[in-house]
Amino acid sequence: MAHAAQIKIPATYMRGGTSKGVFFSLKDLPEAAQVPGPARDALLLRVIGSPDPYDKQIDGMGGATSSTSKTVILSKSTKADHDVDYLFGQVSIDKPFVDWSGNCGNLSAAVGSFAVSNGLVDASRIPHNGVAVVRVWQANIGKTIIAHVPITNGEVQETGDFELDGVTFPAAEVQIEFLDPAAEEEGGGGSMFPTGNLVDDLEVPGVGTFKATMINAGIPTIFVNAEDIGYKGTELQGAINGDPKALLMFETIRAYGALRMGLIANIDEAAKRQHTPKVAFVAKPADYVASSGKAIAAGDVDLLVRALSMGKLHHAMMGTAAVAIGTAAAISGTLVNLAAGGIERNAVRFGHPSGTLRVGAEASLVNGEWTVNKAIMSRSARVLMEGFVRVPGDSF
Repeated sequence: MAHAAQIKIPATYMRGGTSKGVFFSLKDLPEAAQVPGPARDALLLRVIGSPDPYDKQIDGMGGATSSTSKTVILSKSTKADHDVDYLFGQVSIDKPFVDWSGNCGNLSAAVGSFAVSNGLVDASRIPHNGVAVVRVWQANIGKTIIAHVPITNGEVQETGDFELDGVTFPAAEVQIEFLDPAAEEEGGGGSMFPTGNLVDDLEVPGVGTFKATMINAGIPTIFVNAEDIGYKGTELQGAINGDPKALLMFETIRAYGALRMGLIANIDEAAKRQHTPKVAFVAKPADYVASSGKAIAAGDVDLLVRALSMGKLHHAMMGTAAVAIGTAAAISGTLVNLAAGGIERNAVRFGHPSGTLRVGAEASLVNGEWTVNKAIMSRSARVLMEGFVRVPGDSF
């Protein structure tokens, strides 16, 4: 029996923040995958190695975690005053689908670097030495991201001394601005708080009723108090990811929160929307030891946050969830703000399983609606490998 030969597709494997994924230029994809649809999804699933009943993604580029099962498609922007269009696909590990419902904030840090290195930014806008300001259109959510990419001798500088908890080695700092990060395409008629409240009583059958802040900023996120669900906020991955009952509880909270936020029409739809919303739990500052062995003192942070992504506790913090944290912290009365002391602030440093992260955001109340102009954080990015990925020619 004849079998289709493998084909090769130009690709770059990049780390951005605490995530990594396979980056493509749209023009390099096979013709059938240059447009949204089943062929594109099938191709990306095969590239990453999904669906994998063994949860290892051995036969693909994925790393069997939500942070490493990611794909990015980039092209010259079709939007005025933007350089590059950025489309993010979160690839399910064990199920045959790609979730296009949200952004990856961490990989956003790598988009500008890829765009500069691959000719997607006009050469006249790239200094020989200095910082290239790359204007990114985030196509999944229809938002603008500004990436400040360091340039040395006309090329992207990737090495440096900027340290990011959750990333082993230092690298060059890339500042990212998420402009007007409150989601408009999601439920709630464009409101940052789709229920109209800063805090709601969220009823979750089989789990209980507890306070929740549900926000659309960066990415739709459901915040609950750690103590209300039996946690301290100092937990590391092993305390939750090895507990099937805990994971089921969080998925149930996520599903009923999504329904309350208007992101899904019925509870069964949550299973096909794994990437959004996120669930996070918050607590007041406390001492703990990060996953690296680094001691984090209560005085080092304003609050503690743990977040789940694709059904598992994240090893650090999703960049988009960090935007939600920064935004909610800036709004007096949210659970995030209350955990951080209940004071007015335009920046917050929170503790996560790998260490700490600072994110800035300025929120204001305009005509009865909360708005935020931008959220800012620093990440880093690096090319890990470039060349071609190979997939069987009949796999998409």
